[in-house]
Amino acid sequence: MYRDLTKGSIARALLLFALPMIAGNMLQQLYNIADTLIVGRVLGSNALAAVGSAYTLMTFLTSIFLGLSMGSGALFSIYLGKGDRASLKSAIVHAFVLILMVTLVLNVLAYVCLNPILTFLQVPAEVWDGMRDYLLVIFAGLIATSLYNFFSCLLRALGNSTAPLVFLAVSAVLNIVLDIWFVMGLSLGVAGAAWATVISQAVSGLGIAAYSFRRLPWLRRGRGGWDWGRFAHIVKNDVATGIQQSVMNFGILMIQGLVNSFGTVIMAAFAAAVKIDTLAYMPAQEFGNAYSLFVSQNFGAGERERIRKGTKMSFALSAAFCALVSCGIFLMAPQLMGCFVDPGEREVIAQGVRYLHIEGAAYVGIGVLFLWYGYFRGIRRPEISLVLTVISLGTRVVLAYALAPRTALGVNAIWLAIPIGWVLADGAGLWFYARRRHKEG
Repeated sequence: MYRDLTKGSIARALLLFALPMIAGNMLQQLYNIADTLIVGRVLGSNALAAVGSAYTLMTFLTSIFLGLSMGSGALFSIYLGKGDRASLKSAIVHAFVLILMVTLVLNVLAYVCLNPILTFLQVPAEVWDGMRDYLLVIFAGLIATSLYNFFSCLLRALGNSTAPLVFLAVSAVLNIVLDIWFVMGLSLGVAGAAWATVISQAVSGLGIAAYSFRRLPWLRRGRGGWDWGRFAHIVKNDVATGIQQSVMNFGILMIQGLVNSFGTVIMAAFAAAVKIDTLAYMPAQEFGNAYSLFVSQNFGAGERERIRKGTKMSFALSAAFCALVSCGIFLMAPQLMGCFVDPGEREVIAQGVRYLHIEGAAYVGIGVLFLWYGYFRGIRRPEISLVLTVISLGTRVVLAYALAPRTALGVNAIWLAIPIGWVLADGAGLWFYARRRHKEG
């Protein structure tokens, strides 16, 4: 179903559009949760640490072309809101070429620089081989992941948030089945978990690409010739969002390196807790992405008052949801950690619970920040989203590296730095928003 976000009830339009995106991202998390559950339970804490640390690296790599796709999606929505079909088709073609080129370069660099990457991440000797085996396989899925992200962003920009959900549902179920077969049945170890993910990613990426060309036949005709001016415009539009996403995840990657320096117990606890953490605030993240497309469609259509109303409602809904989730995570942290880690690994569970108690109490901060990212991306000011990311991640990295190795706080300094960064970035976002509103009168 394709939704026009410039008409009708704002609440209804936003929620009905966001719900499939939220469900889709929840299914996407099953890729990594299935790996974590099965690897942690079957192969032990060292294997869990290897897969968890690899997950952070893969999130960083995929965030680059995901950011480019999100930037393109906002531009597609603006052209849709304006009713400019010719510019929309041209932008789609040029954006696809850009993102494919970036993905191929990243894929080659990832393989060439694998050992230096592991060294940079301070991977302990007992985890090194397992993480390397996992990454050698998982890198093969980068192109399929890029395909899925591009076409899902395209379909969502055009108002269809349901089709990406369907393809993710199929691939998520396939991933779980293959995980069980490869790791538990065939005893392929961490490489088996990686192959399960790669095969599932290929199904979703190729499937959604074929669906898009079939259901949008105008993509196959009347695209016109190559236009370097258009390509330069796409690069300029997308780069800020791409950098914003990659900076955000590079900061997380640096945090992963610091976590690794505290040993395998902290690595394993972090690997499990981050999965819980991500799943907990993921609905707020996807709601922010849906809100961004709402803003961009209405921005293209010139519906400024509708954007203002939608902004007030979106911030209230996100804050209320995040507050409820924070309560649940705080109360259920031990039980949630117990789902991922063998009960005998008491120190791993205790460290993960401490992380969730600190991080989980502040989800309102990240929920608001996702909306600021979406708002500024939607009005074609992605450079402001980049500034907010630098504030949030810069604070986190500086405080963590300054305090964790040198003070009695130890690893707790890493966890405390995260919500502090969120709050500072939220304040900056409010300042930029108020300044823009003042200029508009």
